[in-house]
Amino acid sequence: MKPVIPDYGDKCVSQLVPSFLDISNASSWIPIDVLSAKTIVLLVLDGLGWEQLQENKECFQTLVEFSGSFITTVAPSTTATALTSITTGAPPGEHGIVGYRIPVEGGILNSLRWSTGSEAHKPDPFDFQLMPVFDNQKPKVVTSIDHQGSGFSKAHLRDSRFSGYRDRFELIEIILQSVENFEPFIYAYWDGIDRIAHEFGFTDQYFSELKKCDLMIDELLKRLPPNVALVVTSDHGQVEVGDRMLELTTDLKNLITKQSGEARFRWLHALPGAETDLLISAKETFEECGWILSKDQILNEGWFGPRVNEIVKNRLGDVALVAKDKVGFTDPVEKMPFQLITRHGSLTEEEMHVPLLSAVT
Repeated sequence: MKPVIPDYGDKCVSQLVPSFLDISNASSWIPIDVLSAKTIVLLVLDGLGWEQLQENKECFQTLVEFSGSFITTVAPSTTATALTSITTGAPPGEHGIVGYRIPVEGGILNSLRWSTGSEAHKPDPFDFQLMPVFDNQKPKVVTSIDHQGSGFSKAHLRDSRFSGYRDRFELIEIILQSVENFEPFIYAYWDGIDRIAHEFGFTDQYFSELKKCDLMIDELLKRLPPNVALVVTSDHGQVEVGDRMLELTTDLKNLITKQSGEARFRWLHALPGAETDLLISAKETFEECGWILSKDQILNEGWFGPRVNEIVKNRLGDVALVAKDKVGFTDPVEKMPFQLITRHGSLTEEEMHVPLLSAVT
């Protein structure tokens, strides 16, 4: 089993927004009818991997009729990193949001909550994220009202023109109104699938949310005026991990200063001079269930893109534990409001393949 390396130069989520904002330089695999539409609506369904869609087609009576297939997300396959690549059109090695938990001066930044536990050490989101957003065009952004003004929203959406919704019905109405207002490109985001899967796993609650998302898409499609493209994609897929969490051995703990990343893409930060011993020990301990690589190996293989800013390199650890089995790696410092059942972040097909599906009215 080999990791799915992001296809940054071709069929990757980072190629979508640049293609939609400048159709003269659009990627050749973007459908012509989408690029020819008077308005393009990009709907990002957080957590809907291609493999999960294929396994649950009965929940998607409308979406399965759309044209398209799968593309790759980025590494790590996590919301903060992937959404920033979608909005900037850049790989993580350039925009710098390289994971869920990122080392910063004085602590570890939780990139979604934009918190280090200390206001003094919380970075400015406009400085920390290194790339322009939406090619500086400020399109209409439709997202939850709860996300507006957050540190992460400032980092990956900058000062876009926000319209906040309270539920999926308001999301539909805002998109329709934006189309009526002749917006050429609309970015919309819905997090229900990811949120419910984390809490409940692939259970009835999850299947219900899939069906509700399909009904949302169906309602949009029925009410959109002619010559509007509705494009559906995602930031990552997910796998069920549950309580299959692996702790570091004492030997490994004695070789590190801290951890960052997340359960399925865990960075270990070595004590000075201990990098080689840490890599050897990590491989001996976890190579059967994960891909264990040094930072240099990951950079050389292009996991974070063909170019990695020197500032960004300093946000990575020394050794990565990347789960290939349905397990996670525990960091005792990482606190969650509840035990996550599904997780993501790794480079398996289930996590890396995301849909790119479209229909034109």
